[in-house]
Amino acid sequence: MDGPALSLLKKLGSRGLTLGSVESVTGGLFASTICEIPGASKVFKGSLVAYNNSIKTNLADVMPETIETYGVVSQEVADEMAQGGARLLRVDVCVSFTGNAGPSVEPGNAKIGDVYVAVVFGGRGVFHFPFKFKGNRNMIRQQAVEKALEELDAII
Repeated sequence: MDGPALSLLKKLGSRGLTLGSVESVTGGLFASTICEIPGASKVFKGSLVAYNNSIKTNLADVMPETIETYGVVSQEVADEMAQGGARLLRVDVCVSFTGNAGPSVEPGNAKIGDVYVAVVFGGRGVFHFPFKFKGNRNMIRQQAVEKALEELDAII
């Protein structure tokens, strides 16, 4: 099995770094993709699927004011999800996903296909990745995971 997930796990493992995720729009697809790789548990510590706002605020430490001000589908929420996830999961690298995969438009300005990814990488700060994808729900979710893996691979 080759590809971006394997490449990422090898890079992280060679540097002694751990990985976690906080997923909303992707609903655990990132974690599932990582866990398809044998030996992933040496690097990947876990994931929080925070589909509901109460999980984002209560477990991932997203401030309710951030959701109210910027909308749940926003870079600000993605950033707080990644930061809260890194603390909760006690990992060196944490990636988060929030977005709108459709079929309906949620309250706020997010259109179907808008996805925000954030990556917290230890002392290097927070990296931001806004995307606009096309396709059906599952295509949008898959594209989000694929692009996140590419960006993670470039950062590490």
